[in-house]
Amino acid sequence: MRLSPVLLRLSRGPALLALALPLAVALAFSDETLDKVPKSEGYCSRILRVQGTRREGYTEFRLRVEGDPDFYKPGTSYRVTLSAAPPSYFRGFTLIALKENREGDKEEDHAGTFQIIDEEETQFMSNCPVAVTESTPRRRTRIQVFWIAPPAGTGCVILKASIVQKRIIYFQDEGSLTKKLCEQDSTFDGVTDKPILDCCACGTAKYRLTFYGNWSEKTHPKDYPRRANHWSAIIGGSHSKNYVLWEYGGYASEGVKQVAELGSPVKMEEEIRQQSDEVLTVIKAKAQWPAWQPLNVRAAPSAEFSVDRTRHLMSFLTMMGPSPDWNVGLSAEDLCTKECGWVQKLVQDLIPWDAGTDSGVTYESPNKPTIPQEKIRPLTSLDHPQSPFYDPEGGSITQVARVVIERIARKGEQCNIVPDNVDDIVADLAPEEKDEDDTPETCIYSNWSPWSACSSSTCDKGKRMRQRMLKAQLDLSVPCPDTQDFQPCMGPGCSDEDGSTCTMSEWITWSPCSISCGTGMRSRERYVKQFPEDGSVCTLPTEETEKCTVNEECSPSSCLTTEWGEWDECSATCGMGMKKRHRMVKMSPADGSMCKAETSQAEKCMMPECHTIPCLLSLWSEWSDCSVTCGKGMRTRQRMLKSLAELGDCNEELEQVEKCMLPECPIDCELTEWSQWSECNKSCGKGHMIRTRMIQMEPQFGGAPCPETVQRKKCRIRKCLRNPSIQNLRWREARESRRSEQLREESDGDQFPGCRMRPWTAWSECTKLCGGGIQERYMTVKKRFKSSQFTSCKDKKEIRACNVHPC
Repeated sequence: MRLSPVLLRLSRGPALLALALPLAVALAFSDETLDKVPKSEGYCSRILRVQGTRREGYTEFRLRVEGDPDFYKPGTSYRVTLSAAPPSYFRGFTLIALKENREGDKEEDHAGTFQIIDEEETQFMSNCPVAVTESTPRRRTRIQVFWIAPPAGTGCVILKASIVQKRIIYFQDEGSLTKKLCEQDSTFDGVTDKPILDCCACGTAKYRLTFYGNWSEKTHPKDYPRRANHWSAIIGGSHSKNYVLWEYGGYASEGVKQVAELGSPVKMEEEIRQQSDEVLTVIKAKAQWPAWQPLNVRAAPSAEFSVDRTRHLMSFLTMMGPSPDWNVGLSAEDLCTKECGWVQKLVQDLIPWDAGTDSGVTYESPNKPTIPQEKIRPLTSLDHPQSPFYDPEGGSITQVARVVIERIARKGEQCNIVPDNVDDIVADLAPEEKDEDDTPETCIYSNWSPWSACSSSTCDKGKRMRQRMLKAQLDLSVPCPDTQDFQPCMGPGCSDEDGSTCTMSEWITWSPCSISCGTGMRSRERYVKQFPEDGSVCTLPTEETEKCTVNEECSPSSCLTTEWGEWDECSATCGMGMKKRHRMVKMSPADGSMCKAETSQAEKCMMPECHTIPCLLSLWSEWSDCSVTCGKGMRTRQRMLKSLAELGDCNEELEQVEKCMLPECPIDCELTEWSQWSECNKSCGKGHMIRTRMIQMEPQFGGAPCPETVQRKKCRIRKCLRNPSIQNLRWREARESRRSEQLREESDGDQFPGCRMRPWTAWSECTKLCGGGIQERYMTVKKRFKSSQFTSCKDKKEIRACNVHPC
């Protein structure tokens, strides 16, 4: 049994489900337990009443409706998860949704419908089709299904969960395996999300986001784009509930549109940074070319970010390329728990969604803007027959990616009552060294310079640096890694293997300034990763504080600015250069005066000595305009050789050319050539003749309309003959004709009884001018009397010879 697909709505709207015993368990207990149930009751009712081991308040297993809603919106789809906390597991399960206070023995007792996500994990129960159970009994810690809420007027719905671990059945009437959702009041129509609760956690937490692409030709074979498949650079942020980066049912901003259609994160990052009060961390990770690679070949893209009590939500998105405007991501994922703590780990499978800005239906559809713009929505398998995800039976779309969000550190005093484990206390681990080089093939670098001296002259831990130069970036859509590399080190004479040495984590990023205007304080922390082996005390500081100035003067004439952004790259690739950083004005002076605070700073920066790099190039210029004003063309960009020729030959390219695409060119109407002129329509005297042509191509994209397709011109073959003898013959024939017509008209009533006929028409023109031709005339029925026979009352036709004289 397969259900029609439903738009995945990752909303915080309400819903309710019920879980019952798995098929395997129900069968195992049928001989002993089900016989106690009256035979008249339905099978669904009997599996709900199987007596297993009841464990009230047991929290090892949990049933969760995504977003933890208390109400459901009729007809909306909700993701339901049944999970076990490690090291626990379950072998079987069953899921049923019941109306409140119903027993489940009648079909109308069940509420809503389920949709299978993974057919290898879940299936509908054969003896109770409304229930979902396991496909094969085996160890598992997590399953997911979709539940489509029932229509309006259903009332509250109960979700009960039952699981089987070995041969023990656990289920609950209340607790973590049961959830109740009631119908959303009609006054809330148009409100798609439940308001996000305030966070009660203390301190801050640091997370690592890792993105695993699963979009490949093996998992999604239909029309898979083999040459250009990739994930664009990831862009997002940790933010407050007052800011929405993107959401299902909303409209894409210009930044979201550029990510969705072009894979460009620049505008989106600008939009995020403009909300500096609502955003704690901007999340960025590199693009992935191709879209899927084994982890032993290249590490999955990842990024680190922090959250605090006011900015405890996380959102991100990345484009599936090539595609019209298809992306994956998370929207306003809450990392704060109801127990005033921070989520330890979040794993989420992702399906593609449509930004509503482009109307293409295949991976490589031409650009076709959606006008007017539509709302953001998930893709389904019934969107369009040409869609690569199309399934005529309405199956679910196979997930294309998975995101893992892991907590790696907590800072400050924590107020939750859940104890930390050892790994969590150590926290903030240094980045793991990669055995494989993850530099994209499209980034060409010089060799690394030698390591610099250690920044620490004592036995405190320091850093040393090496540099390399980016010589060429073959694909601008693929970010290239940094040109600087850092490594922990200790001062001269110190050894990392010294038994009395402390091993410290890297410093966590600075906290926000304690005040929003004037001079305040900020702090940062680190942790002891490894204590001295000789048992001595670690005396290295674990916290640092420093002054910070947001606004030097706080007066009506002062303006409020954001904190300084990161420094730009050095303007020089070798030797002395300059670098800049910027900030924005958040609030102009209250007295209306001009803001005097500087919004950009510059300082010198030192790169490796120039003579160590024989090939020194300027940055690429901006791309030129497209070579055409419409359709497909080419554009170029250049760079210059800055190093002296005597320092060495430079074979790097100084010009690049790429294709560009502008809106379609207008196509004018196309016609065939004119046909030959026809013969004149008269054999003598004045007449006319015509010629025609056909339409080969209708006008498109505003092209010129089609001109006339028929032309007519006068023709005159010769004058008609005026021979008196011939003329007299024609007069004689005309007189005879008129006399015959009169006789016929007088005898119409006698010749055609029961009919009233119209008079004979005039004789047609003779078909020949001489040698004998033919003329015709007609008499049609004007009125048929009831007494007439049908066969005797009908239209008449006469034929006679004409122009019988020789030519």
